[in-house]
Amino acid sequence: MPADHHVPVLPAESVAALVTRTDGVYVDATFGRGGHARAILARLASRARLVALDRDPAAAACAAGVGDTRFTFVRERFSALDRVLAGLAIERVDGVLIDLGVSSPQLDDPARGFTYREDGPLDMRMDPTTGESAREFVARTSVDELTEALRDYGEERFARSIAAAIVAARARAPIASTRQLAGIVAQAVGARTRGDWHQDPAARTFQALRIAVNRELEEVSAVLPLATAALAPGGRLAVISFHSLEDRIVKRFIAAASTPFGGDARLMRAPIAERAMPKPPLEPVGRAVRAGPAELAANPRARSATLRVAERTAAPLPAGWLHRVEPVQR
Repeated sequence: MPADHHVPVLPAESVAALVTRTDGVYVDATFGRGGHARAILARLASRARLVALDRDPAAAACAAGVGDTRFTFVRERFSALDRVLAGLAIERVDGVLIDLGVSSPQLDDPARGFTYREDGPLDMRMDPTTGESAREFVARTSVDELTEALRDYGEERFARSIAAAIVAARARAPIASTRQLAGIVAQAVGARTRGDWHQDPAARTFQALRIAVNRELEEVSAVLPLATAALAPGGRLAVISFHSLEDRIVKRFIAAASTPFGGDARLMRAPIAERAMPKPPLEPVGRAVRAGPAELAANPRARSATLRVAERTAAPLPAGWLHRVEPVQR
């Protein structure tokens, strides 16, 4: 697969769930290489509008080639959604699509440092022009901090052993490459049974470092209330996640935002008549959607994808909603 090629996951399902008005205003909060954006544009009428965001400069370069007057790209992380829409004088949108995680071109380019399969610089930043790289993160963190990151973000059983091995190795020489780090992890894990023999020993460590460096879970927790606030009544929020940590945040957010009083058990037990209960701002649309056999055969990376959809109700947002950030559930 060429480095610039990316097959969008659940394209038909996500676009069908998202686009309820062909003349509406939509947001693709994770442009990537434009697979979902092009599918959305194909369904929209001439008066519609699509705004896309991405912090990756390679995504910005790809977006420059879209050439559609209905399309606007802004190079920004999706937790800045409210500022982006305000800058474009857009008050409400009819749908927001968020395709979480790392894209295939990012994974497949060794120079980006996301993959343990080929050697490259230990970077892992979705925007390599700013912020702390994985190399810098690994160089400065303590054993306890590394253990916590590997355990919480990678669900790594051998987090302590791997963290200790990384700290010991960096005392001898800087850890600068992906292959160097993968070798340290493999040696730390050794021949111990993981229960997931098909997975590379470094896979969970690389996931954990990528999430930590890019603050991915914090980004997800920040964007969900912003996207909900931006939706017009009847507008849709569609989120595709690729691992349990992301999906747990999305699932819990939709559940809470679809329940009166945000699902607060204390208020739900209050003696209030059902007809007097406040209507929640979101309503789930169907069940979680996963890739079918045909898509899995064509795109094996879709096997872990989960699509969740919710619709904005006409109810006003609770007080303080715009300042609400869902806690990161680990």
